[in-house]
Amino acid sequence: MSSYSKYETRTRKPDPKSAVLIVVDMQNYFSSMSNPIVPAINITIDLCRRNSMPIIFTRHRHKSPDDYGMIYEWWNGDIIRDGTVEAELIPELLRRESDSVVEKYTYSAFKDTNLEEKLLEMGIKEVIVTGVMTNLCCETTAREAFVRGFRVFFSTDATATSSAELHDATLKNLAYGFTYLVDCKRLQAAFSIS
Repeated sequence: MSSYSKYETRTRKPDPKSAVLIVVDMQNYFSSMSNPIVPAINITIDLCRRNSMPIIFTRHRHKSPDDYGMIYEWWNGDIIRDGTVEAELIPELLRRESDSVVEKYTYSAFKDTNLEEKLLEMGIKEVIVTGVMTNLCCETTAREAFVRGFRVFFSTDATATSSAELHDATLKNLAYGFTYLVDCKRLQAAFSIS
């Protein structure tokens, strides 16, 4: 039994007709965390594509001191600078040129981006969150989606962070108050009958 199971009191299947997949920050900078989950991310991307769901990638980057914010202070100046190899999405992803990429400079994919407007224009009501880091950008994006009125699904096997303890803590918190938890197996089952 997983450590978050007792908090997972709600279940639901995503509706491919009104859902989008958000792949958060799968960049070279995070390769030690992102590389192990590439297979799960790519399975999730493939499942969503086969169900005609849009895929949106996010890319965290800083262009100038104007957008450093608290992240610069918090991480002692260790930030992802735009235009570097570290800022690029990893090539192993099943990404297409037609997929949208939302550029961001903080943990949230919604802050100062056009993500919410884009989702509303597309008629999206549900988001599936995958990527890195589970407890920072993925969790913040999931919580913001929830408070903005989107139904949120959060992947347990296509998200990762620097430790299992932090990963599990996020899954507990999100299952308790914000998201439905999914994994590749659950998504495959949900989409096979939709």
